[in-house]
Amino acid sequence: MLKQYEQVSFAFKLYLMKRIYTLSFVLTFSMLTSSLLTAQVAQDTSKKTTTSSKKWFESINIRGYAQVRYNGLLQTNEDLECEQCDKSWGGENGFFIRRMRIIFYGQLNPRVYFYVQPDFASAPSSSTLHFAQLRDAYFDLGIDKDNEFRLRIGQSKVPYGFENMQSSQNRLPLDRADAMNSAVTNERDLGVFFYWAPTKTRKLYSALVNDGLKGSGDYGVFGLGVYNGQTANKPELNLNRHVVARLSYPLEIKKQIIEPGIQAYKGQFTLSSVSSGVKTNLTKTYADERIGGTFVLYPKPFGILAEYNVGNGPEFDKLADSITTQRLHGGFITASYKLDFKGQTLIPFVRYQKYDGGKKHELDARSYEVEELEIGAEWQWNKNFELVVMYTMSSRRFEDFAKQNNYQRGNLLRIQAQVNF
Repeated sequence: MLKQYEQVSFAFKLYLMKRIYTLSFVLTFSMLTSSLLTAQVAQDTSKKTTTSSKKWFESINIRGYAQVRYNGLLQTNEDLECEQCDKSWGGENGFFIRRMRIIFYGQLNPRVYFYVQPDFASAPSSSTLHFAQLRDAYFDLGIDKDNEFRLRIGQSKVPYGFENMQSSQNRLPLDRADAMNSAVTNERDLGVFFYWAPTKTRKLYSALVNDGLKGSGDYGVFGLGVYNGQTANKPELNLNRHVVARLSYPLEIKKQIIEPGIQAYKGQFTLSSVSSGVKTNLTKTYADERIGGTFVLYPKPFGILAEYNVGNGPEFDKLADSITTQRLHGGFITASYKLDFKGQTLIPFVRYQKYDGGKKHELDARSYEVEELEIGAEWQWNKNFELVVMYTMSSRRFEDFAKQNNYQRGNLLRIQAQVNF
């Protein structure tokens, strides 16, 4: 009997010890887990505190560039001008500051980005130079956490034409082609724009600029916008808004990258500069609509940029001394070859352009016929200094009420020095 009691007692003790060990293990594991979780929470809280303690002005970056030109060499016709291109064309040419840009930008929040760009060398006319003027002032709002979907609000470039969106800091020819640039003077307007591009494509857009391949920047694979339509730094003059849409996609094919695209816009434009004696409609407001196509072969090393558009817009009619809605059409093609050597880059290029139509921004919606060939080269000594030499052979008919038979033809050698900072 005693022996049986000792066996039962031993079994009970063994059972009790197992329960105690199990309970100890559970308590130890619980305490360890709790400790790790507490440490993780403290670490996350520390990160949040560090992030939130960052001041807004610590997110601001500054960069810029300046361009100085001389257009007076080998000039054969002083009456040959291009008002929308470069106001130092023609006449008694001298040295000319084309652009002096300082850019303020930054990611204020994972979903909020801002960009402000004034130009301190704006030229309202050929006799008035070096005025400060706002070019860009906008902010991007990321709709999703990866900012693949964005809203851009403020004054910014209108997504119409690859060359229009390409920064003048990166463009090879000294001026944008008439056919596409006549759509939006200074390329900008005030409105709201929606952009979408996958993260991978956004990184490619950035690389195309940073790697010196003359990219246009990140304006999305798809863009859709509503804007005033009277162009940047000008008040709206009618109740109609312009609508623009663009679809463009870069494709990597082995070692080459191509980017086909299509864009269109539609709206009503009100003329603000009309000579006395010119007949217009009652409101001076005209249909303003275009559609254009783009093809880009990025220079690796041979490059091509070609664009063409057609549409309708206001144009001066010298036979009736009036401004009417007329058809417009034109485009350009630029070919280039990128040579890298000893830390430097040389890009010879040639551009041919043609345009027939009005320029709504100019006096009397001036009527144009343009045919032009430009041959030049860009030399990048280092990342901070570039030099462009370009020979222009131009044929231009530009007519308004005062100059009704104004056909000019001539050649000139143009030089630009550019500093990047």
